[in-house]
Amino acid sequence: MLDQVYSLLGMARRAGKITWHEAANLAAIRSGKAKLLVLAIDTGKSTEKKYLDKCSSFCIPLVRFATRNMLGESLGSSPRAAVTVLDEGFAAKIVTLLESEGNTEK
Repeated sequence: MLDQVYSLLGMARRAGKITWHEAANLAAIRSGKAKLLVLAIDTGKSTEKKYLDKCSSFCIPLVRFATRNMLGESLGSSPRAAVTVLDEGFAAKIVTLLESEGNTEK
């Protein structure tokens, strides 16, 4: 099941439905374009606090999943602390898969 989440993240990237740079992530959250934030489980405390505060302020769902290396690998890039999903369908499927595995912390 977790392989499907990594595959979905990769497909969403190829479809242009993901942001993964910090400035782009925060802009998507502020603008309301973000449908889900995937935060790596090994994210630093200050980065974690920044994203948790923004997501709670703008009512964006957040899930904690994978390590920074695994998130980056699934996107074909360097390690990533956070990934913002911009598509409702991709976001819903990722949440469903993670909940079925019991791997989410909201």
